Amino acid sequence: MQKKNWQGKHPPSSYSLWAGIHPQTRKAIPYLLLLLAWQLMATLVWTLRGIPFPNPGETILHFFRLLWGSPLLGSSIFLHVGVSLSRWLLGFTLAALLGIGVGIITGWFAYLDTIITPLLTLLQPIPSLAWIPVAILLLGLGFTSTVFIIILAAFFPIAVTTSSGIKNVDPILIQAARMLGAKNYTILIRVALPASLPQILSGLRVGLANGWRALIAAEMVAGTGSGLGFAIYQSRWNLDYPSAFACISLIALTGLLVEGFVFTTMEERTIKRWGGSTREVK
Repeated sequence: MQKKNWQGKHPPSSYSLWAGIHPQTRKAIPYLLLLLAWQLMATLVWTLRGIPFPNPGETILHFFRLLWGSPLLGSSIFLHVGVSLSRWLLGFTLAALLGIGVGIITGWFAYLDTIITPLLTLLQPIPSLAWIPVAILLLGLGFTSTVFIIILAAFFPIAVTTSSGIKNVDPILIQAARMLGAKNYTILIRVALPASLPQILSGLRVGLANGWRALIAAEMVAGTGSGLGFAIYQSRWNLDYPSAFACISLIALTGLLVEGFVFTTMEERTIKRWGGSTREVK
């Protein structure tokens, strides 16, 4: 990459300072700023209102106490995490299968696109939490209704981005495959889907995040007995705010791990195999 020309002058001091920081340290800076803002907020709440507000240190200590066996609502923290993850995984898997399937048929078949896409456009803006009364009426409280909310939250972005990815495949690739004698099914599997993989992955990433947020909120309203959302909601009534903050931190860490280790790896492999571009960060 061509270096920036500063026309014989020294680069700006801010640029020099940033360039001198180790890359791994740069990645930690946003999280350190978040912890600093959290500590300042806790101090201000205590100073101005006299209300104990769990700071990062207290939350981390309580988090480790929960990991070491301290009960949370009479159960282990691992039970709540396991229940939430199982709901999330099941709901997201069903949403991914359904969303990719609907996206393929609407992106490939024009007549189905005319029928289905307006319905997706109509229903997509509805917040997932607005479906909770429908879920409770249809499925009652508990596991099934929570999974239903996750499916609705994750389905729409996956379906829309998959359909858009297939529609935006370079027509030259389609024409070249037809000239080589490829049938429609072969073109779809061997040309259209690989070319649309970056957009499909983007939809899966958004759907996964939407499903995780919807899970926590649904567990607060429709959950019964276990789950991180249920634990946060009940901790409020018990005035056990350290436990609530520990669960919130665990939710953030779970999302960060999935984002960093699952989707980043998938995107890198997709770009490496099928081509694409990434933005180089200095």
